[in-house]
Amino acid sequence: MSGSDVLFEVRNRAGVITLNRPKALNALTLGMVREMHPQLERWADDDRVEQVIIKAAGNKAFCAGGDIRALYDWGRAGNDTFLTFYREEYLLNTFIKRYPKPYIALIDGIDMGGGVGVSIHGSHRVATERLTFAMPETGIGLFPDVGGTYFLPRLPGELGMFMALTGARLKAPDALYAGIATHYVPSGRLTALEEALTSTDDVEEALKGFSAEWDASELEGLQAQIDEHFSKDSVEEILESLEKDTSDWAAKQRAIMATKSPTSQKIAFRQMRDGAKASFEECMRIEWRMVNRIYSAHDFYEGIRAVVIDKDNQPAWQPASLKDVQEEDVNAYFATLSDELPV
Repeated sequence: MSGSDVLFEVRNRAGVITLNRPKALNALTLGMVREMHPQLERWADDDRVEQVIIKAAGNKAFCAGGDIRALYDWGRAGNDTFLTFYREEYLLNTFIKRYPKPYIALIDGIDMGGGVGVSIHGSHRVATERLTFAMPETGIGLFPDVGGTYFLPRLPGELGMFMALTGARLKAPDALYAGIATHYVPSGRLTALEEALTSTDDVEEALKGFSAEWDASELEGLQAQIDEHFSKDSVEEILESLEKDTSDWAAKQRAIMATKSPTSQKIAFRQMRDGAKASFEECMRIEWRMVNRIYSAHDFYEGIRAVVIDKDNQPAWQPASLKDVQEEDVNAYFATLSDELPV
């Protein structure tokens, strides 16, 4: 079992999932998705299992995302396994969102992309001081998926739009302020917390007993600025608003956004606005439509080349500027499919 990428155990009252690729920052593979979904289904119907705990091996990352190198290779080869991964991942995300029992994510270290999809939709999200949470997809020509269409627009004010367009990295106090995390427990107490959770019929009481106070959130202090700028009606208007702000913070956001895929910025903007008005299931269908178009587009592969393969961090986006991304191009990402996601 120690060689498996994901481990399962029933311990006392709990089913325990361990993401077990620490050298790869526990990046999520298609095989892991295919093991997790049926196991969660079995535990949902198993009276011995009163709650599910998901954690990760190592102390660097809960899960740094999906296995994007595999996705790159599949997509470049025209292999539909690319779409199979996203389809099965999105169905797993949806199942976690609907899970009938407490689902407790112990998020210690990096939590991004695919890792967010197997943590944020759970009933309880426990952050430690090592948490780094982000949805950085617009920097690789993608968009904030795995349910980002739903949960990001429902964060306070315009935090979701801010995170989608900048890929902002949140530490534990920020994640707690935003409601991304529900509890804070120091990493040194996680083992004891896990033991308590496996033995209790009162998850809330166990978490309360281990929860600690956290530092003030930097994000909370920036909320008014974020709301002012990121409430505008287009990406261009957001950038114009930031340009009028003479603060170092505004200049930094402009510089960050300038590195992102213009197409990803525009589709993520619409994604956030559409998602704010949609049900969870409709949000997942929106993401499935979008990723089907990403499959045959340019920027995702160029982003992975620049960030992961050649590591030159000089992506040549096509189109290269916001003004060249046409409205009809954006609309195409959201058009209905003959094969909609069955949620």
